[in-house]
Amino acid sequence: MSANKGWWVPPEGEDSVSEKFLRKTRESPLVPVGLGGCLAVAAYRIYRLKARGSTKMSIHLIHTRVAAQACAVGAVLLGAVYTMYRDYIKRTAPDAGEK
Repeated sequence: MSANKGWWVPPEGEDSVSEKFLRKTRESPLVPVGLGGCLAVAAYRIYRLKARGSTKMSIHLIHTRVAAQACAVGAVLLGAVYTMYRDYIKRTAPDAGEK
């Protein structure tokens, strides 16, 4: 048994968790934005739970889920639009100038 039981060390040649997270963030920067938006909406709606008035708990939770999913889907949509812009419009603009 190892004396240092509390920490996981990746095998040689593999990235640590923070390095892997930073690499994935550079590859697709809107994933953390979507996740952050989702968590922010959920935290705000849970904070406002006591001020929901006469609304049923289940309806409040459904609205929370829908708002959080809207943030995630919005981030995916922005990522897709940015990727299409980068791949098709930005790439074809120099080609049109050469012809």
